[in-house]
Amino acid sequence: MKDIKQNCRVALVQAEPVMFDKDASLEKALALVRNAASENANLIVFPELFIPGYPIGMNFGFSMGKRSESGRLDWKRYYDASLISGAPEFLALAAAAREAGAYISMGFSERDSVSGTLYNSNAVFEPDGSWKVHRKLKPTGSERLVWGDGNRDYFPITQTPWGPLGSLICWESYMPLARVALYQKGITLYISPNTNDNPEWQATIQHIAIEGKCFFINADMIVRRSSYPADLHEWDAIGKLPEMVCRGGSCIIDPFGHYVTEPVWDEEKIIYADLDMQLAASCRMEHDVIGHYARPDVLQLIVNEG
Repeated sequence: MKDIKQNCRVALVQAEPVMFDKDASLEKALALVRNAASENANLIVFPELFIPGYPIGMNFGFSMGKRSESGRLDWKRYYDASLISGAPEFLALAAAAREAGAYISMGFSERDSVSGTLYNSNAVFEPDGSWKVHRKLKPTGSERLVWGDGNRDYFPITQTPWGPLGSLICWESYMPLARVALYQKGITLYISPNTNDNPEWQATIQHIAIEGKCFFINADMIVRRSSYPADLHEWDAIGKLPEMVCRGGSCIIDPFGHYVTEPVWDEEKIIYADLDMQLAASCRMEHDVIGHYARPDVLQLIVNEG
């Protein structure tokens, strides 16, 4: 591990997206970036699919062997609200990173500029305006009706002054080999944009922080039933949802599995934390999952970077 800077100030954004509205979600994101920059954040982290929101509970008219025209209309609306990497709205986030002098991690629905397939993606923008995009390897459950399997950008790493930074989206963190693929790159900042507001997930993220000897940044969102546009066609499913559809639970875990910040529930909030990055090195004394606590003569992971 190379020498890294002592302190990283993180702004973890738990916020409600403007569902199905690309422009309004972007405007809200940029305002939140400005707020975090005013607090001297080095790293600003947003949840999964913050642009244009995670449509929890919807099925877009799909059933086994069937689909509906009204569901197709809702899907096309979501498609139109999805971002193309490198398009003007996307570049506005790169410009925001330059202006803030910070790293920004943003979850978004990505529309491929050639095929039109949607991907559940996460972009990390650097302070110079450059970026890397990670596409979710395997959408979970009925997510596969909306987003395709990631076909490139499997495990990109951003080199920061605080060590390598990477992300796995939501249940990708339940793919053990995907975690190891990040560990093999020496990750110190593990970002997880997600919508897991259940207690079991809190146990998962504590385990991963200990396993990888990294800081785990758990980025969840707030979604209310009233967040959904009233003119969507699928109100038979949306109307059955509780008013608080996703409660959040965003938090940061240190490499010993302890809460740096406790989970925040049921409210929008920017969570600030100053991370002592020397922990990411010192705690590897007794456990380094890809170093002295590994047996490469017995077990090896071969990764197709794609």
